[in-house]
Amino acid sequence: MMLTNRCTLRNSTCLHMQNPLITYVQSISIAAVPEDIGTAGALRAISHYLTAKDILVVSGDLVSDVSPGAVAATHRRHDAVVTATLCCVPISGSSESGSSGGKDKTKKPGRYNIIGLDPRKQFLLHIATGAEIEKDTRLQKHLLHAVGQMEIRSDLMDAHMYAFKRSVLQEVLDRKDTFQSLKQDVVPYLVRSQLKSEAVLSGIRQAEEDGNEKVSFPNNQVMVSQILANASTPSFHELYSMDPDGSAQTRKTHKCCAYIASSSSYCVRLNSIQAFMDINRDVTGEADHLLSDNVIGPSPKLGTKTTVGPHCMLGEGSEMGDKCQVKRSVIGRHCRIGSHVKVVNSVVMNHVTIGDGCIIQGSVICSNVQLQERVVLKDCQVGAGFVVTAGSEYKGESLARKEK
Repeated sequence: MMLTNRCTLRNSTCLHMQNPLITYVQSISIAAVPEDIGTAGALRAISHYLTAKDILVVSGDLVSDVSPGAVAATHRRHDAVVTATLCCVPISGSSESGSSGGKDKTKKPGRYNIIGLDPRKQFLLHIATGAEIEKDTRLQKHLLHAVGQMEIRSDLMDAHMYAFKRSVLQEVLDRKDTFQSLKQDVVPYLVRSQLKSEAVLSGIRQAEEDGNEKVSFPNNQVMVSQILANASTPSFHELYSMDPDGSAQTRKTHKCCAYIASSSSYCVRLNSIQAFMDINRDVTGEADHLLSDNVIGPSPKLGTKTTVGPHCMLGEGSEMGDKCQVKRSVIGRHCRIGSHVKVVNSVVMNHVTIGDGCIIQGSVICSNVQLQERVVLKDCQVGAGFVVTAGSEYKGESLARKEK
């Protein structure tokens, strides 16, 4: 597989797939797009760059050890129009949600997915997320007739790693110019329409909108269940469409596939403060294989009676004074930490200065921050370059420099 050519900034990363036996990066170009156009809008804006038969789209906030090559192989093996990567919901909760930190300490309800799979767990037959599943989830009857059985899962998360057949994706983006999200719009649309041939697509769509199972043809009225009655589970993507003379012909429709990552795979979306904290703790613990650097940087300078506990990371060039304690925390590169400092369940980024006697709990300290002596922070976020004056105490606050 060759990962090459184009990616979009902020919204998603587009990677072309060519030879599945070769892995290398030829070139990368960055295209900036407006932030409010969504992932589908970002792809629509750069669609003229996409030339490969298949493309891989990876969300920029995905932290995972799932192999893109394995997803691509599954996609090609089934000749699918889309293959969605699904992984187990993190134990700490769906990364689709999570507290934003600061004053909002109420944990928000998870936005889980309802996933429908065929008995062999190869094809993606149904997907509903967020507000769609707060009350009821509706399944299409013609789909149930086609597959015979459907396995419904609520323990899987859409990882936002998709393989697409480029021609189909571009057609959807062109025809559905109101689609903004791959997850909310494009993928569900492809899943809903995968058993509909071009001959019956318009009729089924109208029937669903009207709440009626009957499909109208110029000269025939055919029940959807009758069209799909002879479909078997292994080959349910073969659909009987009607010729003008009333005879049936078998034709293939597009396939939506699922790549289900193993339960041991690490797969988390970094889309909230809480997720950021969780991931930092994970990579210094059970998910330390994701790190390329040492957990403790080379030649750390630690004062006397200073302790760095388990599940901690101390970056290169950082220094700590005497009688400091660091527990379940990450300290970035080139930080200067005074004496009698306590850091617990926190993330301290690069080039941070922390004065003597500071206490930091459950907080995120961005780069180039200065904490003067005896500062106490609990459940706070401190923006880059901010200076916290000596003796200040904050709880559940977001501190940042005012823009001029």
